[in-house]
Amino acid sequence: MSYTNYIANQDYQMIVNGYEIKPGANLRVAKLQCADLRGADLRGAILEDAHLYRANLKGADLRNANLRDANLYGAILEDADLMDADLYGSNLEYADLRGANLEGTILEGLKLS
Repeated sequence: MSYTNYIANQDYQMIVNGYEIKPGANLRVAKLQCADLRGADLRGAILEDAHLYRANLKGADLRNANLRDANLYGAILEDADLMDADLYGSNLEYADLRGANLEGTILEGLKLS
């Protein structure tokens, strides 16, 4: 069951749970748990302290994104592009990272299962 309100407008931007999903978006402390963000373009987005518990980010573009201290517990990051992203201190317990690009990604201080 998904708790996500999803609207696509003519510019192919997404609104999820009231948050505009786009490159460079400021989503600090955003409540995006269980959100369907498959294929989302979040290049350079600020997702510091964001609640992404069980979010589906399969194939998402998260290059250069700031995910410091984000809660990604159980998130699906399969085939996501996390090149040069900052995941310092993030919770990745039970997250699915199969096929994810982690080149240059900051992986210090992670919480892992």
